[in-house]
Amino acid sequence: MSIPMINGLEAVADRYDGFILDLWGVVHDGVRPYPGVVECLSTLKRLGKRVCLLSNAPRRIAAAEAKLTAMGVTRDLYDALYTSGEASFEALRDRSDDWHAALGPKLFHIGPPRDNDVYDSLTDRVRVDSPEQADFVINTGIDAYEETLADYDPILRRCLDRGLPMLCANPDLVVVIDQELVICAGELARHYAEIGGDVRYHGKPHAPVYRRCFDLLGGIAPGRILAVGDSLRTDVAGANDAGIDSLFITGGIHREELGAPLGTLPGPDMLSKLIEASPQRPTWAAAGLRWA
Repeated sequence: MSIPMINGLEAVADRYDGFILDLWGVVHDGVRPYPGVVECLSTLKRLGKRVCLLSNAPRRIAAAEAKLTAMGVTRDLYDALYTSGEASFEALRDRSDDWHAALGPKLFHIGPPRDNDVYDSLTDRVRVDSPEQADFVINTGIDAYEETLADYDPILRRCLDRGLPMLCANPDLVVVIDQELVICAGELARHYAEIGGDVRYHGKPHAPVYRRCFDLLGGIAPGRILAVGDSLRTDVAGANDAGIDSLFITGGIHREELGAPLGTLPGPDMLSKLIEASPQRPTWAAAGLRWA
């Protein structure tokens, strides 16, 4: 299964008016932007393209924007930003469907304090200290990057014993942080569902975040939008379900499977092998987000 490989967006940019870009593993590694990213974003803006950053970060937009600015990815380089954390906050605030409307007021948070903004301004919610006190659980991920699923199995089973529904604010299984793979909330949620828990996800690959991005891009036709991401399971799957083209970044979470270091395209055989093992097929592939 052959996927066209390109060196940079210059090769395909004239086909698209809008771009939906992943953050972690594409724009930055959690610490710094990848080489060529700022220049690529600057070129897209100079050409009049519209850029929406879409992240499965379990934090609200303001926090994500501040992190980007601190890295040097400034607000003038993109038109809009949306996060799975913002989507989670909005669903809790608006009680957007029967599942969310049925949640009680007491929440137990699995995740670090930096993610508290997903719920801490909601006056009708109160955080409690244990699953035994809670009506539901908000899962934003692990507290420390070196932690594993085994560290969280006991608390997840306590949540299960209580029958707590789980809101997962980041569907990603893993993320690249400073060149290392770290598990995310999605891995905890996957295990919770596997042992019998009830999970609702916000973020990629689910349709609501793509509908929001389409609105933020100003009504550009789906056929003129390209999604860029490093995950077949979330970025490429979400793009396929949304009916838009995708550029698969090989230097992100799949780089070890592809045997290609950051910034280097994998061999066609390695890429074909990975794609053939997945139900998702991207439109294009590139080693990283750069212009040329």
